[in-house]
Amino acid sequence: MDIDHDITDEDVTLISERMGSIIGRNIPFIKHTAHTLDVADIMEHAGRKDTVRLLRSIGTIYTSYYTLEDLPDWFFGILPPATGCLKVFGLEPMSGGVLVRLPDKNDPDQLEPLIRQDKMFEIFKEHHDWMRILGFSTLGKLNNAISKGETNMIINVAEALQSQKIVHIADQIVKRRNEGKGLKLVMVSGPSSSGKTTFSKRLMVQLMAHGLTPKVLSLDDYFLDRDHTPLDENGEHDFESLYAIDLPFFNQQLKELLAGKSIMPPRFNFKKGGIREFTDPEMTLGDNDILLIEGIHALNPDLMPDIPADSRFLVYVSALTCIRIDQHNYIPTTDNRLLRRITRDHKYRSYSAQDTIARWASVRAGEEKWIFPYQENADAMFNSAMIFEIAVIKDMVTPLLDEVPENSPEYAKAQQLKDFLKLFKTIPSQNLPPTSLVREFIGGSSFHY
Repeated sequence: MDIDHDITDEDVTLISERMGSIIGRNIPFIKHTAHTLDVADIMEHAGRKDTVRLLRSIGTIYTSYYTLEDLPDWFFGILPPATGCLKVFGLEPMSGGVLVRLPDKNDPDQLEPLIRQDKMFEIFKEHHDWMRILGFSTLGKLNNAISKGETNMIINVAEALQSQKIVHIADQIVKRRNEGKGLKLVMVSGPSSSGKTTFSKRLMVQLMAHGLTPKVLSLDDYFLDRDHTPLDENGEHDFESLYAIDLPFFNQQLKELLAGKSIMPPRFNFKKGGIREFTDPEMTLGDNDILLIEGIHALNPDLMPDIPADSRFLVYVSALTCIRIDQHNYIPTTDNRLLRRITRDHKYRSYSAQDTIARWASVRAGEEKWIFPYQENADAMFNSAMIFEIAVIKDMVTPLLDEVPENSPEYAKAQQLKDFLKLFKTIPSQNLPPTSLVREFIGGSSFHY
């Protein structure tokens, strides 16, 4: 059905009935493999110009596509054998469109609970506005621009849009502070490899431009000594847990700072097996100072329950989808972050891609439990993903994925990421400015980490 207006309850009912009919018929998805140019012709006949552009840009000889009865489509990923596999679904009107609710991963006979994320949804809309400004919403257009040598303007405009957002967040903080409500803390949270550290450094620059003096504390420096770290259900140290942090000590130091006293900030030494040291100079908050605290638990209300809400400004940093493959295929945000982490872990921590992929399930479980439930607490949200970043990372991360052994549990994920990267043309990393957030993961940043 074609809809040229905001979705109504009546539309939702009609869509739901149509979906139910398709599911009830248990129509099989049929996979075909043909010459890529022939598949492009099929997609063009079906009106899928975005997919045609992509297929003609990737340079592969053969390509697979699917049909559902007489409807052809191209899909990146794994499809079920037939439509009847979806037993439970739900539709909810939202922001002029419709939200598709899927089964709970732990109880497939029930829908996942509906959790409204209006602030996050606004960031998605902002992202699509940026794509319109850049003139690139799908990967085929980006590949064509790379082939024509037009990437410098894309990088410059994308970096400018991101800088503009950081300036806006700094303006919000200063405005709140000038309202006289005692704002002294800026809390920055986000999942693994979301770019929290570089965002924080760039935000500090903007706050300094407003005449403020930022001071920094990292929640990672308040970890309990390794022997006191809580264990997860597998008996492993659970560094994702809020209670891996020495909460009494952190809150004691924070209250002393806010009271105008000096503290000796800790430094957690991971290289010595996980112990707390005091090697940094004393810290005091003056009238013109503002304290920036970075860590995955920064938005959790249980982190510092006795600190007044008016004294803190909360920022959530997340690497949302940077570009769509085509109109029917989004890039998973978790894959974007995993590619960042594999690249960074190898460069700065000497971890293999296999090591990073092996840890990823535990990291993701920690995010689901300790980060995502609190993201809507944020006063501001920041999308750190860049339209061009996977094209930059591609040539760095592919050789690392090639080293994952075929007989390892991590091999399937490595292959899936490699197949995904093959869709991208490469952008040389030297084209990025030294302040780019992407340099946190690939190196060459003008910031010290």
